[in-house]
Amino acid sequence: MKTKVTNLFNNIWNNYLEVTPSAKKVHSLLGSGSDVINDHVAYRTFNIEKVNLAKLAEHLLSIGYKECGTYHFEAKKLFAKHFEHTDSSLPKVFISELLVEKLSSEAQAIIKKLVATVDEQAVSNYDFLYSGKHWDISFTDYQTLLAESEYAAWLSAWGYRANHFTVSINHLANYDCIVEVNDILKTNGFALNTTGGEIKGDQTVMLEQSSTMADKALVRFSDKTVEIPSCFYEFAKRYSNTEGEIYTGFVAASANKIFESTNAV
Repeated sequence: MKTKVTNLFNNIWNNYLEVTPSAKKVHSLLGSGSDVINDHVAYRTFNIEKVNLAKLAEHLLSIGYKECGTYHFEAKKLFAKHFEHTDSSLPKVFISELLVEKLSSEAQAIIKKLVATVDEQAVSNYDFLYSGKHWDISFTDYQTLLAESEYAAWLSAWGYRANHFTVSINHLANYDCIVEVNDILKTNGFALNTTGGEIKGDQTVMLEQSSTMADKALVRFSDKTVEIPSCFYEFAKRYSNTEGEIYTGFVAASANKIFESTNAV
């Protein structure tokens, strides 16, 4: 089973690297020849039944993952869950879905048109979590979504691929402080997400997070090719509770700000 999970995440990682080349530089900076352990991977989707959170989760449940937490993001019109494998050495997965019915009728129509073209069998295929975009969308429609929901626009342009990977600071050989990690990244030219401060959360909530701003990559829309934000890298430092157990969940207030790492700047 572990081999199957490892193969899946290797494919997800390689797909992520295609549009996030800076991730290799992050590895060389923080790994210094050692392995960089992934804390979690994040996905985005729409809450339309054919492609909703539950459909993505099926791929995880079938390989030993279990549902562990739920989260609400009212301002961004999102609902999310996170999943953990029975083998704690494997990455957690955070899946969010956009509550499409809360958008304007114009945005809903665009999204429903996109999802209508998705082959239901494709959603069940082994490679769905790294299969990318299953529809054509015009740059005009992308911009319409962007004006209302950056989340919707990103998903419409990139489809089903990891939105970000996350370095586990707890497992780094040469760093154990998120401030040190942020400093080495900035020294080497990385722009960090500063929404709510560079560091989201603190030891009191048992989780500190930071992230780079997304790389940019070319997307071929139906009417033109445009460079837009792609994916980013997150960094997480986890703390123990009073029983000495490492916190494995997520903090909604912090995650809410991490979403903005794909904003155009």
